[in-house]
Amino acid sequence: MANRGPSYGLSREVQEKIEQKYDLELESKLVDWIIAQSNDTNGPPQPGRVNFQEWLIDGTLLCKLMNSLHPNGKEPIQRISESKMAFKQMEQISQFLRAAEAYGVRTTDIFQTVDLWEGKDMAAVQRTLMALGSLAVTKDDGCYRGDPSWFRRKAQENRRAFSTEQLRHGQNVIGLQMGSNKGASQSGMTGYGMPRQIL
Repeated sequence: MANRGPSYGLSREVQEKIEQKYDLELESKLVDWIIAQSNDTNGPPQPGRVNFQEWLIDGTLLCKLMNSLHPNGKEPIQRISESKMAFKQMEQISQFLRAAEAYGVRTTDIFQTVDLWEGKDMAAVQRTLMALGSLAVTKDDGCYRGDPSWFRRKAQENRRAFSTEQLRHGQNVIGLQMGSNKGASQSGMTGYGMPRQIL
């Protein structure tokens, strides 16, 4: 972790709001999935944001997780180093993030390396792992291990192909949202400029 002193004022308020977004229930679900998916034998960390960060900080578990979502021989991360050197660990986190983006996780759902390394935004780390899990369940390619109910399936594209005859037929139908003229008449209307008749 970086050797930074405590933050004060507005910086502290912002950091507290970020820390409030961290979800302990979600943490336990993600820990269970990571252990099941990557066949990790070290066991789960103690509950809590700091312990979750220390569990993932070297990047090896994240890289194993990413490789386990691909068939044998097609793993995106070839070398997983268990080095204790800071730049090697940060490099592994970056490898995981690149592989997650290539897997299909949207760029807006991906955390930055410092969010995990310095513990700046562990809620962003949770969001990335949730997006990755949802994508793995949605792909349903046989590589996902764990309970499928842990993650929501993403919406699938449902393209429709209409023939030209069907499209031409649809142009002749007046939709109800365009209004209807049934029952309309001009009886009782007065001409423009004439005074209203009150009886």
